Amino acid sequence: MRLSSFPICFKEITKPHKFCPGCGHGIVLKELGFAVDELDIINDTLLGVDIGCSLLAWDFFNIATIQTHHGRTIPIVSGYKSAQNKKICIAYVGDGGAYAIGLQALITASLRNDPITIIVVNNTLYGMTGGQMAPTTLCNELTTTTPNGKICEGIKPILGPELLKNTSSEKAFIARATISRPLEVGEMIKKALLNQIVNNSFSFVEILSICPTNWKKDAKESFEFLEKYMEKYFTVGVINESKNS
Repeated sequence: MRLSSFPICFKEITKPHKFCPGCGHGIVLKELGFAVDELDIINDTLLGVDIGCSLLAWDFFNIATIQTHHGRTIPIVSGYKSAQNKKICIAYVGDGGAYAIGLQALITASLRNDPITIIVVNNTLYGMTGGQMAPTTLCNELTTTTPNGKICEGIKPILGPELLKNTSSEKAFIARATISRPLEVGEMIKKALLNQIVNNSFSFVEILSICPTNWKKDAKESFEFLEKYMEKYFTVGVINESKNS
């Protein structure tokens, strides 16, 4: 049972977060904070954040945090884990940093079964740079670079967790959650961290999120898009879980 409105591992809340109004990152980070609190790993954790909207997480937590170049968060966190193997290491990135410029590093980390936890926030576009098409952009979706809707022509939006299931160890934890069900987000993150700690294995959670600013939708329309279209294409749930978890 949660005894506070904000995670203990958050820095003192003195002003609103820096994300756009309605952004889903705040929900994801709050659930990450509760997971860190519940596992009592504040002093043992390193958080790596990518360039993009995810970098705004750098001053949320009273834990060691490092910001990297775009798409390089995962290899840097993997390298830190190799040097400090008792640390619990988290890479927090967007869908661009994970599935575009960072895809090679992501797949390599899964192939090596690097014992880190990767959290990918998927809002189907590049948020900080103006709402351009991303590897996760849905067919017919409007973005600044697909003003008439994305034409798929047989090339479907990437399914990151499903791809990683084919490249990861049987001990890996791979899942997808959605901010429309925040408590499930927290549970998935907690399971991922426990898999890193207990099984010393690769853990990955993709979290479906909203971007009202670049989607040009209000709160109600944003959640309708999330639940009607995103959750229909990107299946929510555990995709791979170690039998020893």
